[in-house]
Amino acid sequence: MTNLTRAFCAGVATTVLMAASPLAAQDFPRQAVHLQVAFAPGGPADIIARIVGQKLNERWREPVVVENRGGAGGNIAAAAVAKAEPNGYTMLVSTSAYAVNETLSKTPGYAPNDLRAAVIVATTPNLIIGAPTLKAKTLKEVIAAARKEPMIYGTAGVGTTPHLSAERIFRLEAKVDIPHAPFTGAGPAMQAVAGSHIALASIAMSAGVGNVKAGQVKGLAVTSRERVPALPDVPTTRELGLGDTEDSTWVAFFVPAKTPEAVIDRINADVNAVLTDKATVDQLDKIGFMPVGGSRTEAESYVASEVEKWGTIIKTIGLEPN
Repeated sequence: MTNLTRAFCAGVATTVLMAASPLAAQDFPRQAVHLQVAFAPGGPADIIARIVGQKLNERWREPVVVENRGGAGGNIAAAAVAKAEPNGYTMLVSTSAYAVNETLSKTPGYAPNDLRAAVIVATTPNLIIGAPTLKAKTLKEVIAAARKEPMIYGTAGVGTTPHLSAERIFRLEAKVDIPHAPFTGAGPAMQAVAGSHIALASIAMSAGVGNVKAGQVKGLAVTSRERVPALPDVPTTRELGLGDTEDSTWVAFFVPAKTPEAVIDRINADVNAVLTDKATVDQLDKIGFMPVGGSRTEAESYVASEVEKWGTIIKTIGLEPN
């Protein structure tokens, strides 16, 4: 269990009980709720929105409609939700890209205080993988080899948290220059490594856990604080002496900033209740994610810490806003 998961699990019981309070028990929802997913169908945010959305539909007895509004690294959907009526009926489902965009986007189309985090839904660590033909067996051996011979690593794109994780690990911690090759998604990056077209890739664990288990690529390190049950033989970067931080790709629900506190509390409490459902936990586990939950105050605090963390890394490595 990661620190993020552990910290928020402590708040689950409290937040679920909030649904019984007079404030949170108001008549919400009374119509369809729209989940605006900030990325294309098939990605982690989309899959998690559909898993949780179906369970919320069962609890609320009102339609929960998942709508994909990809583009601009998640900013298109975020800007749309920021301008939506602040009543809880339009929510943003985004990832850790939301925290990155505050520093990396020159014109995101909304201000940071236009949206509030209602709940962190799930998280997965980032994963460093190697090609099956890679001679190095460990990440330490990879780093040693990279000092003597050229190699590159791929990611799902510039500014994704797996990209920033890799830059932190290679450039800031190991002090080694391994050039970055951005792909159009985690799938193409994975295929390039599996086909030994490139030596390495940094991706969200959810995108590569199956390939590692199948022996199609080498699992070299995860960026969680502790080893993950799905890949027990893959060490953490912390174990390897490559930083003491925990890097995650997470999915969260956001609402317009002026949404009534009682409505946010109701959304938070009901999502927390969904995350205690065994079937939901099993579905998340299958895609390499762990449920988080916790109070909305904890969610807002965590997002703020992520904005600061990734902003510092972006500035340190000299990545220019676009």
